[in-house]
Amino acid sequence: MPYRAGLPSLHGTGQGVQWLLLLALSALLVLALEMLHLSAALLLGPMLAAILLAAADGAVRVPASGFIASQGVIGCMIAQSLTTPTLVAMLEAWPVLLVSVPAVVAVSVLLGWLLARWRVLPGSTAVWGSFPGAASVMVLMADAHGADARLVAFMQYLRVVMVAAAASGVAQLAAGPSGPVEEMSWLARAFPAVAWMPLLATLALALGGSLLALRLRVPAGPLLVPMILGMLLQDVGALRIELPPWLLAACYAMVGWNIGLRFTRPILLHAARALPRVFGAILALLLACGGFAAVLVVVAGVDPLTAYLATSPGGVDSVAIIAASNRVDMPFVMAVQTARFLAVLLIGPYVARFVAYRAPGSHRKAARPQSGEDPGHR
Repeated sequence: MPYRAGLPSLHGTGQGVQWLLLLALSALLVLALEMLHLSAALLLGPMLAAILLAAADGAVRVPASGFIASQGVIGCMIAQSLTTPTLVAMLEAWPVLLVSVPAVVAVSVLLGWLLARWRVLPGSTAVWGSFPGAASVMVLMADAHGADARLVAFMQYLRVVMVAAAASGVAQLAAGPSGPVEEMSWLARAFPAVAWMPLLATLALALGGSLLALRLRVPAGPLLVPMILGMLLQDVGALRIELPPWLLAACYAMVGWNIGLRFTRPILLHAARALPRVFGAILALLLACGGFAAVLVVVAGVDPLTAYLATSPGGVDSVAIIAASNRVDMPFVMAVQTARFLAVLLIGPYVARFVAYRAPGSHRKAARPQSGEDPGHR
């Protein structure tokens, strides 16, 4: 491999070789992260591989059509979790939602505002990076609304790792030794039996909804339109959403590559400088959410593990995986997590814009840095 400025470089290497290297690195990193039982491994692995390739002057890019279609599939995945029992649980738990959801969102917005005020991250990027919710969705929404998706991804996925580690630890302490778990081969998990007609209908919704969103120029539409349509069609019984693991893995890889390949060496240097304060902000959010969980235990009589998972600032997907393997009130956990996720989807763009324009230097911070620009030196 040639070197530029004393660092490995893929400058002048063919596109085919770079794609092979990207695929191999992605597979290795996914396997490594899966061994650590990290729920976001299928997205984090490809994203980290793409960052390494971009830092080495890689020039491959994800086709726009593949990225748009992947957003549609992820929108359908979110709709799949918004089932009628979850929505009923949200209605039943409305007093808890009325207090806990605004409280967690308010703390995250405050931390985002502080990061912007201290010039750790630029403008609305700091706010989107602080929002609790599904990390992949927050990155896509941030990108659609003008924030720097690379730095948002850096903060969101650092929080995914910290939240997953903390929630898994709390779950083990609360549940004690677990019983035997039925083993299933990797092949059976990745390639289960597929209902082909529902799968084709789901793909039609994902692709058709994404194209409709582009036609209507809806912000973050390739994700939101299939999600909303899928939720409605599913709850009236007109559609059964079918998403096999191999399809989700391919879509996660597309999103991860699209984010990672846009990283540059100046962006990586800025992320490294911001790491201590971003880590501190995430830790503060975790502690605040732990405090809210304690209030639920004392005031509402919720069991400790259920309260902690419900208020945890992780994504709906990662918390659902941890909750599903423990004895908790699953509908309650998903109700609180889903309500907060929907709240961020609805108010996120307005809150991010409001906070960003009131941070120091907001007229400059609201814009995204160019591909080779260090956002810490504007």
